[in-house]
Amino acid sequence: MGIIDNINKLFDHRIRLGIMSILIVNEDADFNRLKELLAVTDGNLASHIKALEQAEYILVEKSFVGRKPNTSYSATNLGRIEFKKHIEALEKLIQKPN
Repeated sequence: MGIIDNINKLFDHRIRLGIMSILIVNEDADFNRLKELLAVTDGNLASHIKALEQAEYILVEKSFVGRKPNTSYSATNLGRIEFKKHIEALEKLIQKPN
């Protein structure tokens, strides 16, 4: 197995990497919070969320806060495992050989 085998192509894009980073350190985050933290447009964020949702790395929950619809996102167990493997692979890649 090579050093880069566990690098996940889905996390190659900085926005998807950012979404997962936020969801790993927070229990969940809503659309507006992700948009604010990542400084991206609605459409851009939505397309990256969809890619992570299709891979089953994030869970999407729709609810109402008062009368307003609210969509929140959280990392799934699979998402957490795959993200951890990705980060560990990156760390190995940049480690100085002994």
